[in-house]
Amino acid sequence: MNILSLNCGSSSVKYSLFDWENKFPLASGIIERVGIKGSFISHEVPGRDKIKNEHPCFNHDEAIKLVIETLTDKNHGVIINLSSIAAVGHRVVHGGEEFVKSVIIDNQVLETFKRLSSLAPLHNPPNIAGIEAARKLMPKVPHMAIMDTAWHQTMPAHSYIYALPYEWYEKYSIRRYGFHGTSFLYVAKRASVLLKKDVFKSNLIICHIGNGASVNAVKNGVSYDTSMGFTPLEGIVMGTRSGDHGAAIDLHMMEKENISPADMRNILNKKSGILGITGKYSDRRDVELAAEKGDERCKLAIEIESYRIKKYIGAYAAALGGVDAVIFTAGVGEKGSITREKALDGLEFLGINYDKDKNNIAKTRNAECEISSENSKTKVYVIPTDEERVFVEDVAGLIEDKYDIHTKFNYSFQYPAYRNILRDKAFEKECEKNSKLFEVAVNPPAKLKQL
Repeated sequence: MNILSLNCGSSSVKYSLFDWENKFPLASGIIERVGIKGSFISHEVPGRDKIKNEHPCFNHDEAIKLVIETLTDKNHGVIINLSSIAAVGHRVVHGGEEFVKSVIIDNQVLETFKRLSSLAPLHNPPNIAGIEAARKLMPKVPHMAIMDTAWHQTMPAHSYIYALPYEWYEKYSIRRYGFHGTSFLYVAKRASVLLKKDVFKSNLIICHIGNGASVNAVKNGVSYDTSMGFTPLEGIVMGTRSGDHGAAIDLHMMEKENISPADMRNILNKKSGILGITGKYSDRRDVELAAEKGDERCKLAIEIESYRIKKYIGAYAAALGGVDAVIFTAGVGEKGSITREKALDGLEFLGINYDKDKNNIAKTRNAECEISSENSKTKVYVIPTDEERVFVEDVAGLIEDKYDIHTKFNYSFQYPAYRNILRDKAFEKECEKNSKLFEVAVNPPAKLKQL
């Protein structure tokens, strides 16, 4: 049984094809800068060289087609045609209170996702586009929605209820939902393995920093609080989203500039954040390059983003009453050493100490790295997320009728013996170019351990 996972983000499509019977990854990849000039696909197959091709993808529908074309390509693909795909798992960001765990998609479920699109305007639409494109291409196989909000269902009421008229929650389900759930689930379980602690006895602060970004306080292995709220707009500074700010600003500017609610929603979601500060860029790689050349607003954007992350780390350390580890994940979290450094500086009083050399070395998306210093009471890790693996195991669980909420469902990656073959191979190649990477890897491939 081959399971295809599709994770359509606001500017990317991650995918993986997995042979479930043999527990073997057939291929994985990512299309980046979807809807942005310079889009490209990176495609990996175990035992083969990684390929990277530029290809214009103006929307997610084109990106999904490119994924299928690549998987079935005579030279780079791994399957002859789509008939060998048994099921497809799709990331869906916002399920409101209608969906509290992964679900099999039918027309009614899809219509509910469309109705909830206004709650996550940057994500639910591309999620839906991916579902519709895949269902057209593969109409005879089951499609499952992996709910981003499911992980946060363990939050206590004092974490998710806003100080607003309570009837708004009763009538309209206005509450904190939280997102990046599949990423937090994977990283939390992996962190417990690295800590050698029971998964439900670990207190963690996980910083998922990408184009979309959020911080999660994990208490005894379950979500306790998170920076994103009713929609993915709240919290830390993001690529194009504002994050936390006074609601009165929105009302003030709507009056001053005669801005409609729809236009204000567009500004806050698509024209704010890093893009709003710099006036040019949302991709942190572009921001860092411009900052190096002296662009003052790009320098400011880096400082603002890092400072906001630091504030959340401090707040969640207080909320948890003790932290076993601080973890960085997602694109910027995994490769953005500058952002990590500025976010961690000055947290020694909390027992959080990092090693600057290790931090500068840890710029890989293929290995779990420790960047904490020897005297740090709290561990600091960089753990590459693997949302697609969560998709695969949820889909298999649904097909086999074994699936349940994560506190009652065992994932393979929550055990020490778990290995990601694709990442092991990629990391070995990275170490050939930069041997220092081996110094920060917590669990390097067996081949490298023997060297």
